[in-house]
Amino acid sequence: MDIDFDKIKFDERGLIPAIIQEESGQVLMLAYMNAESLQKTLETGYTWFFSRSRQTLWKKGETSGNVQQVKAVYYDCDGDTLLVTVHQTGVACHTGSYSCFSGRRLDAQENLPAVVEQPPKENLSMVLYELYSVIKDRQRHPVEGSYTNYLFGKGHDKILKKVGEEAVETIIASKNGEESEILYEMGDLWYHCLVLLAYHGINPEDLFAELMNRRKGGNYHKFTGKTGERPND
Repeated sequence: MDIDFDKIKFDERGLIPAIIQEESGQVLMLAYMNAESLQKTLETGYTWFFSRSRQTLWKKGETSGNVQQVKAVYYDCDGDTLLVTVHQTGVACHTGSYSCFSGRRLDAQENLPAVVEQPPKENLSMVLYELYSVIKDRQRHPVEGSYTNYLFGKGHDKILKKVGEEAVETIIASKNGEESEILYEMGDLWYHCLVLLAYHGINPEDLFAELMNRRKGGNYHKFTGKTGERPND
């Protein structure tokens, strides 16, 4: 990918600061890029930085799995700062905080708005999106020993077989009436369903949209017969 570096003003060390921001607007971190890491970021679709202490390139989340999928890259009016909008998988900070700025407010006046707020507790959709993001990343960038890559390698029939097996195991767990067993087996079932979605190139948001359309339109009769009952109500 060709980049018009004339628009970018690297400093005397060949670096430019990059502000990393979640799609929601949450500021996650600040790191530095050089021309090579910027090039790799745009080519791969994941953030790459230059470590000033180690003097080497590094990919965010390469060892932890907390990768950042790039949505957009902007430069400011002076061309000396980048703003990278990402979808964050896991946490951004090495301390375990979602953002490097979480809980680190400098001013002491409680009535002043914080520069960065602690993000809300993860909800179900966030967890599913993050899991799906990891599954898609494995699909695009296979990792040796990965169970997800084992499924994709075996193909469609294997994935379907596992969905069926996990559905049966969920039924058995439900019959046994053990809550922990039900949650465990249903977790396996949901994971394999996400793998199946990824195999077909279908995003979870498409499934959410289907369910929302049914709810808004009252189109649940295919499941509930003529009673008009809605399973999501």
